[in-house]
Amino acid sequence: MRAGGNSQLGGRRQLGHSLFVNDFATKILWIYIVLLLVGGLIGFFKGKSKVSLITSAVFAALLVLTTLHGVFRPTFASDLANIIMAILLVVFAIRLAKTRKFMPSGLMLIVTIAALIFRNLSNG
Repeated sequence: MRAGGNSQLGGRRQLGHSLFVNDFATKILWIYIVLLLVGGLIGFFKGKSKVSLITSAVFAALLVLTTLHGVFRPTFASDLANIIMAILLVVFAIRLAKTRKFMPSGLMLIVTIAALIFRNLSNG
């Protein structure tokens, strides 16, 4: 038996798009992932820092895993993304305290705070 358009089982509007793609918090996370990778690349090309490149790639990959449909339950994935970003927040704060230079750690600290705020405001 075929489910009708008004049925909760087979409504076309529900099947036409995924929450993961259209979710505001996920869009914010993808923007943050791109900025994180760009920051790692800039650190590598300007400062010859392999650590910056590797660290940004590892954290970006972890964050990408939280956005992929089916890897984690959606609520756990969101919480895991927040935890990873909180770890990055601490890393950037420590780097800023050590170097006392705003670029790049201070900027990434602000970007991380903003991303966490926007991601979690959108859930409320």
